[in-house]
Amino acid sequence: MTPELDPVIHAQARLRVVVTLNTLDEGDQITFPGLKDLLGMTAGNLSVHLGKLEEAGYVEITKAHRGRTPVTYVALTRRGRLAFEEYTAAIRTLLDMTAAPPSGDA
Repeated sequence: MTPELDPVIHAQARLRVVVTLNTLDEGDQITFPGLKDLLGMTAGNLSVHLGKLEEAGYVEITKAHRGRTPVTYVALTRRGRLAFEEYTAAIRTLLDMTAAPPSGDA
């Protein structure tokens, strides 16, 4: 049986976001501009993808102030980390399936 890939994570831009956020320690966060710069994405594009990830419960977006300057922080939630672990396990299974010789009749 072929494993299902999480469609929320599987979109290329969202996969890049999740992979990047997964490199942070649990509980750590990154500023929106920092994430945008790391990924080389436009603010609008990143916002759309973060919205989808937040809707799924995979990221947490926190708005705060640094002095008088508003700042937006982004973090991967525990649910997001688990979803990413399941996604990578599914990818590994798919890759293992392609490496194994076919079974059954030829």
